[in-house]
Amino acid sequence: MSSGPIYVCPMHPDVRQAGAGKCPHCKMDLVPEGAKFGILRHMAGNPLHLAVMVVVMVVLMAVAMMMIK
Repeated sequence: MSSGPIYVCPMHPDVRQAGAGKCPHCKMDLVPEGAKFGILRHMAGNPLHLAVMVVVMVVLMAVAMMMIK
């Protein structure tokens, strides 16, 4: 008999409870188990989001390389 989804802290995987709430360590909202990478999966699954992520990473790396010299 299940009492609903298990919620976990994204920063402290040892914090688990049967309902939504806050992490006692960092006060972050608990997320349903398995939802931690949902946003990343959504962004990587959309070609426009993927293109934007690649462009931003290239620009940031170029800026970092210019600052090193």
